[in-house]
Amino acid sequence: MKKIKVGVLGATGMVGQRFIELLHNHPWFEISEVGASERSAGKRYDEAVEGRWKADTPIPEGIADLELKLCKPDLDCKLVFGAMDRSIAGPIEEEFASSGYAVVTNSKNHRMVDDVPLLIPEVNSEHLEILKKQKERFGDGLIVTNPNCSTIGMVLALAPLHEQFGLSKIMVTTMQAVSGAGYPGVPSLDVLDNVLPNIGGEEEKMETESLKILGNLENNQFSNAKIKISADCNRVAVKDGHLESISIELNEKATREQLVESFRNFNPLKELNLPTAPNPPIVLRDEEDRPQPRQDRNEGNGMAAVIGRVRECNVLDWKLNALSHNTIRGAAGASILNAELLKAKGYLK
Repeated sequence: MKKIKVGVLGATGMVGQRFIELLHNHPWFEISEVGASERSAGKRYDEAVEGRWKADTPIPEGIADLELKLCKPDLDCKLVFGAMDRSIAGPIEEEFASSGYAVVTNSKNHRMVDDVPLLIPEVNSEHLEILKKQKERFGDGLIVTNPNCSTIGMVLALAPLHEQFGLSKIMVTTMQAVSGAGYPGVPSLDVLDNVLPNIGGEEEKMETESLKILGNLENNQFSNAKIKISADCNRVAVKDGHLESISIELNEKATREQLVESFRNFNPLKELNLPTAPNPPIVLRDEEDRPQPRQDRNEGNGMAAVIGRVRECNVLDWKLNALSHNTIRGAAGASILNAELLKAKGYLK
């Protein structure tokens, strides 16, 4: 199969680097273009990231000598992945979509826009139907977004319960890795021997994005899920992996055995054979002290949600811990999986 040429916008940042790493040797996609700011445009990729390459593997062969281009819609590809800073991403992504490009982005700018799907493929793939309405704005182009990293982990973990029993209340406390703040990120003297009890805008994202994802699409309009969500977000001295402590109230009562069965039977993408889709998407741990970031963040190549400590809650119904890899499942990997779903569903021409 001939691979689809793709570009990465914001390719020198931490999320951009993760895109580069994950797209290397991808069976469907091939990086043909890398985009960056005026400061880096015209440089070789390896020159621009010298001293700042933070991915787990070396710069892939064939990428190091690519010339960085300005993020303008004249790139030799028709699919671009967005890793730009939110301060500039919005209008640039719209310019690409208006020029006929498929934009699959991790940036937050379009997540809550009325005609843009906020996509977790295992959870709300039917929301891609809104792209028919989006054609009124962009013609052959499109924009698809993935949620915030902490939102993805929580919603993926709870999706089978909402599908089977209905969720009415969620209380979540997060312990989020420092890589979520980008590079150079949180100063070491602030986070070492410490917990930072505020991540700007994070709680609001979890409380609003989740409702759109778990809601319905009817008559080309999104209607939010009727769930009350309270989020408390904290930064901790962990490199990768967001751990979340979650309590839930269900609309329909269930036993622990029913919850466990729901988690283990959840695999809605299995028949599509998407290259990046984890199989299974939810890994259930029975140990009393799991999941842990260092032990479990790479389950499903970093794309699975890992759940443990499922137990009764004295205030709501049930409580559990959920872990996800924030820069893979919570960022670049999520966008790549979204693009794979677009291809499988016939949205990429």
